[in-house]
Parts: sequence; structure tokens; C-alpha cells
Amino acid sequence: MSIAARAKGLTKIYGSDSASVTALEDVDFDVTSGEFTAIMGPSGSGKSTLMHLLAALDTPTAGEVWIGDTAVNNLADTPLTVLRRDRIGFIFQAFNLVPTLNARENIVLPVTIAGRKVDVEWFDKIIDVLGLADRLTHKPAELSGGQQQRVACARALMNRPDIVFGDEPTGNLDSRSAAEVLGFLRRSVDEFGQTVVMVTHDAHAASYADRVVFLSDGHIVDDIRGADQTDLLREVARIYPRTDGDTGPGRPSAEAVYRDGSAAPTSRGVPADDESDVERSGARHAARG
Repeated sequence: MSIAARAKGLTKIYGSDSASVTALEDVDFDVTSGEFTAIMGPSGSGKSTLMHLLAALDTPTAGEVWIGDTAVNNLADTPLTVLRRDRIGFIFQAFNLVPTLNARENIVLPVTIAGRKVDVEWFDKIIDVLGLADRLTHKPAELSGGQQQRVACARALMNRPDIVFGDEPTGNLDSRSAAEVLGFLRRSVDEFGQTVVMVTHDAHAASYADRVVFLSDGHIVDDIRGADQTDLLREVARIYPRTDGDTGPGRPSAEAVYRDGSAAPTSRGVPADDESDVERSGARHAARG
């Protein structure tokens, strides 16, 4: 099996000295081509930081990242922009559609920016699978949340990227719209051979994936394949049990263990909003690049 993305010894520290926060610590992680991988964990676990580093939206404090055979760390701005544009697709929770463009124009935007002709056959195939044929002339304000996210999915696949990253892609959707988006991501893997990496809090969403990786306090603590929703909920309860003194549902505790059997630290002192701030920063960076 080929590797679509790889991280080696990945560490990310925000701030400095006494104000520093370690979001990831010495993480090794491979993404297999043609698979749907979900990354799960509570707020502050490092899951979005890992995704943003893999997607070249942020730079690590230490460690290396590859997209395919391309080492990302030392790329200059122009080749890095080209890599993100041509080889990586992005789907964000907030859709990030251009409000002045209609659905069709938003979908083909990556191709337009690259100065290439639209592959009409590929465009029609994506539109057919996503059921967007009667919405192509509508602007984002005229579309429902689910329709906007389907447009974002189509845009992410338009360049036939090596890998698509989804940052809580169903977080703003109702259950029906979420199922439609997740079903499309699953089909894109099964029918198009697409590689998908999705960050999520939701065991139901993660159950669409071939592989689910669990993070806690900046470390990968479990990595399972072929799990259904019940299996994942059981795993969440095992890894992130509630104990006296927990600040809320699903927060990591001393009972969380790493894959080697060692105990996870009880807390990194990371406010729950820190990771959301990183997510918003990554979304803005992707929109620019």
C-alpha cells in the first residue's frame, strides 16, 4: 500500500516559556492511500493540530511531514501554495464558499485559479453523485447548510487531489445533511479511490471510516480498523472515562492509556477553546492559500 501522507516525530508547541502549550508531542502517523481515516478526540486533544500539520496549513515545532514523496517542511511559499492547491482538498465545518460566486463557480474555483480547463466529465460525475445539478446557479446564501457543504465537497475533489482533509465537515449540519455528506465521502473512497482524513468528535461520523485514530493530550492512544458505531462508543468510554473532578463529558483522565500501555497525563492545561482557535486560523490560512 502507498502512503498519501506521513508524519514523523511531529511536535507542535504554541507560545513560549511558562505560557507554552504542547498540542502534539513526538507523533508518528501514516495515512494509507485510498482509505477513509477518522481522527477522534475531545477538544484540546491535538486532533485538529495534527490535521493542519499534515495538510501543510501550519508548521511543526519539530518533526517532518510528507505528502506522498514530497517533504513539506522546507518548501518555499510558492511550491507550498501549489502543493495545497493541486494535491490537497479541504472541507471545513464553516464551508468557506465565496459568497459572490454561484455553486458552479465555487466548485471549479481551484481549477480556475490553476489556469486549467475544467474536466467536464469529472465535474458531471461529482455533481451527479452529490445531487447538485439543480443548484449550480445558486449562490451560497440561497443554499441550505447541507447543500453548501456538498458544494464544498465537490470543490475539494475537483482537482483530483492526493488527499482530502475534512475538519469537522458535518459539525454545522443536521443529521440528514450530515449523513449525505458522510455517504459521499465514503463513496469517494469506494468508487473514486480517494484518500480522506476527517477530524470529528462524533462516533457516528467516524463509523463511516475504515480506520479511526484516537488522540489524547497530544498523543495517539489507539488506532483501530473496521469498527462500527457501538465499537467506537465503547472505545471512547474506555479511553476517555469520566472520574470525580472531570470538567465535562468525555474529558481525558488518568485512566486514559497510550498504545504501549503507559498512562496518559491527566491534563495539559489546555483551554477547550484553544483547539477551536487553531481550527479557525487554519481555515483562514486555507482560504488564502
